[in-house]
Amino acid sequence: MLLSCQNIKVEFVTGVVLDSVSFHIEAGEKAAIVGINGAGKTTLLRAVVGEITPDEGFVAIEKDKSLGYLAQDAAVNTDNTILEELLEVKSDLIKMEERLRGIEEKMSSARGEELNELLEKHQSLSHSYSILGGETYKSELYGVLKGLGFGEEEYNKSISTLSGGQKTRVALGKMLLKSPDLIILDEPTNHLDLESVAWLENYLKNYKKAVLVVSHDRFFLDRLATKIIELENGKCSVYSGNYSDYSVKKEQRRIAELHAYLNQQRDIKHQEAVIEKLKSFNREKSIKRAESREKMLNKVERLEKPATVNADMKLVLTPHLQSGSDVLKVEGLAKSYGSLKLFEDVDFEIKRGEHVAILGNNGTGKTTLLKILNGLERADAGSFALGTNVEIGYYDQEHHVLHPEKNLYEEIADEYPYLTITEIRNTLAAFLFTGDDVFKLVGDLSGGERGRLSLAKLMLSDCNFLILDEPTNHLDIRSKEILETAINSYEGTVLYVSHDRYFINKTAGRILELTGGRFVNFPGNYEYYLEKREAYLKAAGIGGGSGVTNGYTSDNAPGAGNGIQNKTGEQLSTDISGSLNGNEPEKDGAGSALDWKAQKALAAEQRKKENALKKCEERIAELEDELKEIDAQLSDPANGSNVALLQELSGKREKTGGVLDELYAKWEELSE
Repeated sequence: MLLSCQNIKVEFVTGVVLDSVSFHIEAGEKAAIVGINGAGKTTLLRAVVGEITPDEGFVAIEKDKSLGYLAQDAAVNTDNTILEELLEVKSDLIKMEERLRGIEEKMSSARGEELNELLEKHQSLSHSYSILGGETYKSELYGVLKGLGFGEEEYNKSISTLSGGQKTRVALGKMLLKSPDLIILDEPTNHLDLESVAWLENYLKNYKKAVLVVSHDRFFLDRLATKIIELENGKCSVYSGNYSDYSVKKEQRRIAELHAYLNQQRDIKHQEAVIEKLKSFNREKSIKRAESREKMLNKVERLEKPATVNADMKLVLTPHLQSGSDVLKVEGLAKSYGSLKLFEDVDFEIKRGEHVAILGNNGTGKTTLLKILNGLERADAGSFALGTNVEIGYYDQEHHVLHPEKNLYEEIADEYPYLTITEIRNTLAAFLFTGDDVFKLVGDLSGGERGRLSLAKLMLSDCNFLILDEPTNHLDIRSKEILETAINSYEGTVLYVSHDRYFINKTAGRILELTGGRFVNFPGNYEYYLEKREAYLKAAGIGGGSGVTNGYTSDNAPGAGNGIQNKTGEQLSTDISGSLNGNEPEKDGAGSALDWKAQKALAAEQRKKENALKKCEERIAELEDELKEIDAQLSDPANGSNVALLQELSGKREKTGGVLDELYAKWEELSE
C-alpha cells in the first residue's frame, strides 16, 4: 500500500472540514478526489503531503517512496528560461554527461593502464547514465514542453515574463519530469487548452506510477480515474471506476440510503403507534409491554436523512422577446495585435435557438472574438450584424457586472425589482445559494461563487442571445450540472467559449474551432467533433494531428451508448412506476407469470393479516368493555354482601384478563 489515510479529521475555526476520512492508494493506481467547492479537497491534499497536521488520524506513506505535489495555481518564480527550469530536474544526468565527456576527452590522449582505468570508469558511468534514462531524458523533456503547449520559440523565454497560467504549466512540467512514486495534482487542467489536457490525460494514463488528482473536469476523470474518492459533508466515500461509474453508483447508493432511511422512519412511526396503543389499553401488562418497546426504540441508532438532490432546481428559461431567425452574421472578420495575427477572413452565421461552442488553443483569439461581438474590442477588418430583436447577454470571466458592496439578495433585487422575495430566493437556490448564503457580501465570495451569481443574474435578464466566456471556470461539478440544465432548457440562442469538454458535449449542437486563424464548422456535439476533426481539418486545408483526439473517440466517451449520463433517474422512475401503477404486468414468460402469482399470494396473505388484526382489536375492545362492567359490579356497594356473586365476578375477571393478555400478544404480533 503506497499511501494510507486513516480517520483524518481537520477542524478549523469555522467548523469541521474533514471527519474520519479514510482511504488508500495502491502502487500504479489512478485516483481522483471529487466534491463541491468547500468540501475539503485541497485541505485533504495538504494533510497528505504534510503541509498541515490533522487534528485526528494519520497519514502513512510506504518507506522510501516519493511524493510530488502541485497545488492549485502553483507557479515557479525565477529568472531562468523555461528550458533551463525544466533542465534543473535532470541536473544529475547533465552532470553525468559532463563527467562522461571529460573522461572521453582524457581517453583521447591516455595510454596503457591509465586508458584501461578510464575505460572502466566510462563503462560504469555509462551504465548508470543509461539506467537513469540518460538516452531518453531530452526527448522526454521536449515532449513535456510541447505537450503542455510551449512552442520552440518560447523555450528561451524568461519565466519572470510569463503569465500566471504559463508559470503553472512550467511547474507542472517539472513535476512530471521528476517522476515521483505518487503524483498529487490539484486542478491540473485549469490553465491548459484542449490539446494540452488531452496530452496530459494520455501522459498520466500511461504513467507507470500512482496518481492522486483533484479535478472538476469530468471528461478528464472519465479517461484517467480508476477510483473516485468523494468528500461530502466532511465524510468520505470511495467508489471503484471512473467518473461515469461513480455517478451511477452514487445514485444507486443515494437511493438505497434514502430507502433505508424511509423504512426506518416508517418502522419508528409504527413502533410509536404500537406503544401508544398499548398504553391506551391501560392494563398493567400492556403498559409494561409499551415501556419495554420504548426502551428498545430509544436504543435504535437513527439514520440521518440523505442529502436530497436538487432535481427540482431546474430553470426553464424563455426569453421575453423572440429574436428573428437570423441572430448573428459575421463576414471577413480579422484581428491582430502588432505582429501577432489572431484570425482573419472569419465568416459564420448563427440561427435562432442554436447552441454553439467555440474551441481553440489558448491565444488563438476566442475571447477577443467575443469581446468584438459585444463592442468591447474593435475588429481590424470585416463586419458583423445582429438580427432583428436580438438582445445580447454577456458573461465574462472578470464578472464586471457584480457589485462587491452588495449582498447576494440585493444584487438580484436591485437589478430586478419586480421579482418577489420567493422568486429571488428560488433563483439563488437554483445556483446553490440557500439559507443565510443570500446575505453574504458579493466581495466575500469565491471565484466559483461569483461565477454562479453572475450566471444567475444573466439568466434572469431579458436577453435572447447569451454570449458566455468560460462559464464553467471555477464551478464545481454540481454547479456545472445545474448550468448544463439551464443552458439546455434555454429557448434562446447561445454562443460560448469553453475548455470543459463534458459541458460542451452536453450543451453544444454545433462547434466552431478557431485554428490556423480560421473557423472550421462541426455540426454536432463534442463526440462528433472528436470523430470528424481530422477529416474536416484536412478538407479545410489546415491539417490535423493536434493530439485532441488521441485515444478518445465517441465509442469510449463518457456514457456513450450506455445511457449512463443523466439517465439513472429516468430509468429508476420507469421501473418504479411499472410496479406501482396497479396494472398486471405483461406475462412474457413463465418467470413473469410466477412473479405475478407470488405477488397475488402475498397481497392475499397481507389482507388476511389485516382482517385478523381488525378482528383482534374488535375482540380486545369487547373484552375491555366486559372488564369495565365486571369492575363496576365488583365496586357496587349493593353487591358487597353477596359473597357468591363476588367470587363469580372475580373468577370471570381473571379469566377475561388472561384472554386479554393473550390478545395483546397476538395484536403485537399481527401489528408488525
